This record gives sequence, structure tokens and C-alpha cells, in this order.
Amino acid sequence: MKLTHEIIALRTKNPFVIARGGSSEYRVVRVTLTAPDGATGWGEAAPSKYYGETADTVVDVLPMLASVLDGTDGWSLEASEQALARAIGFNGAARAAVSAALHDLMGKRLGVPLYKLWGLDPAASPPTSFTIGIAPDEKTLRERVTEAAQYPVLKIKLGSSWDERIVRVVREMAPNKVLRVDANAAWTPKSALRMIPLLQELGVEFVEQPLPPRDLEGLRFVRERSSLPIVADESCLVASDIPKLAGVVDGINIKLAKCGGLREALRMIATARAHDMLVMAGCMIESSLGITAAAHFAPLLDCVDLDGAALVANDPYVGATISGGKVVLPAGAGLGVELTASMSS
Repeated sequence: MKLTHEIIALRTKNPFVIARGGSSEYRVVRVTLTAPDGATGWGEAAPSKYYGETADTVVDVLPMLASVLDGTDGWSLEASEQALARAIGFNGAARAAVSAALHDLMGKRLGVPLYKLWGLDPAASPPTSFTIGIAPDEKTLRERVTEAAQYPVLKIKLGSSWDERIVRVVREMAPNKVLRVDANAAWTPKSALRMIPLLQELGVEFVEQPLPPRDLEGLRFVRERSSLPIVADESCLVASDIPKLAGVVDGINIKLAKCGGLREALRMIATARAHDMLVMAGCMIESSLGITAAAHFAPLLDCVDLDGAALVANDPYVGATISGGKVVLPAGAGLGVELTASMSS
């Protein structure tokens, strides 16, 4: 099979800032997998420097991933994804792009959407949250909450010098919405336990990654004293991370760019369920191509944060959409993603 790529610069509608920084431009990589029979599949890598990847590192490892697929027919998804992981132990975003392209290829060959291959009902997908990034001032924060009016669930990024005020403003402006907070590993156990009673008072549903990823004992300490559920994101990359998080956190956040593929994401769901944990999926700043790959397994989840494409001003694709907070999957075969009219003309 032939593997080609294109780097695409996505621009966000507003600067997207979290505890460890932010930007207004994000480079993603579209991969195209072409089988000997002419069938094609698309996937997208949304690399994060936090996990050691950039668009350039993705491009650098694609030839190694392509060599793994030489001589294969694209049908053996499990074997292919395992072989990709053996070839490159890290580079999750790059491997996730190839995994998505393989699944897109299979769905197109069979003429059915990916969710049907998995026997899933799209109507079972939970509503997605919409992310309120860290704003530079209260006026900007209020503007962004207003812009999110159509979304019933808001995810508030914290880890700033004015966290308490941020949550109070959002709750004041959205008195009836579901609120979740994500500190992106910026707090200490002491600051987390100081914030959590306020968050509970303001009706926050859960707290995502309050502490640094490797501080599992700190997470356990906070969870044992927390009145709110604690969800691991940066602490949980792949399925094998989950058993050691049982009893440490209440749930996990799956991202394709972390775990390296759709098959691994399904393993993570099954493993977390076996440990009676809340299961959610999140995203990076991605186009509709990247978001749609994750949206196909959304019916298996408790909650989702798949708003990455909704934050983008120049999305080149049409795929999964969001209507009143509800993720709507495309009906086309495979991932069901197409180029926008302006891109295909």
C-alpha cells in the first residue's frame, strides 16, 4: 500500500490557551493510504509537543510506518495496528493517523460507516462539551462563554492565577449548564483540595487531571479526599496504564493522538469498563477528519470532549458535526469525511 501525506495549518477562531501555553495555529498531517485495488483511506495526525510530537516528526516517521504496510492488503486491522506499534513505540499521533486511514479504507471497501462495522448506534453518543480556554481577562472570558451559547456542557480550562474567578464567572453566565474543569496537570494536591469544595459548590461535574501525570500517589491522595470525581488524561496514554490507575482516579480520558490508534482506543474502553471507571474521549485541536475518527466510538462512552474542529476557523473537511451539543456522525462509508466544497473545487 502507498502512504502519502500533506501538512495542513489549522487556525483557531480564538487563541487557544491552557495551563502550559497556547497558540492560534496548529499544524496537523493528513495521511492518505492507497491500496493496490485503488481504494483509499484518510487519517489525521494531531501532534502535541507535550507528547514529543510535531508535524515534522510525524512526517519523519511515516516512511517507517509505510514500510510496515508493504505487502499487506489493509484488511487485518488488528495485526496492522500491532505491527505499527512494534515499529515505533511512541509517536502516537502518527500511528493514529495511519490507523484511522486503515479503518476508513475498510469501511469504504464494504460501503458502510465505521460505527456500523462496530455495531454501534450513533444516537447513543453523549453530548460533547465545548472548551473555554484560559482567557487573558474577564471581558474576553465572558465573550467566549457567550459564543458557546449552543453548547449544554462546558469544559473550563484552569491552571491560571485566577482560577476561582474564572469558574464563578462561567457559572454566573451559564447557571443551568453542565460544567467540567481541566487543570492540565497544573495544580498541587494542596491547591486541588482547596479548589474542589468551591467547584462542588458551583455544581462542577468532575475534575480532569489536577496533578502532574506521574504523581499517582498525589492523585490517590486527592481522590480519597475529593467530593468530586477525578479523571486522568495526561496520566493515561494506553490501555496498559489503566490497571495502575484503578483506585487512583475515577475515570480516564482517551485521545487518539495519545493511544496511537482506534483498536487501542477500543481496548482502553474495555479495560476501563472492567475496572468500573468513567470513560470519556477528548481531542487536540483537530480538523473534522481527526474528530470524526474518534466520534465513531463515542456511543461507547460516558462523556466526550470532541469540539476540536469547532474551535477551528479553516476546517478543510466536512465530517462529524455538532448540533446543540450533540455529535452527529456522517452517513458516508468509512469515516464519512469529505473535503469542503471550496477545497474540492
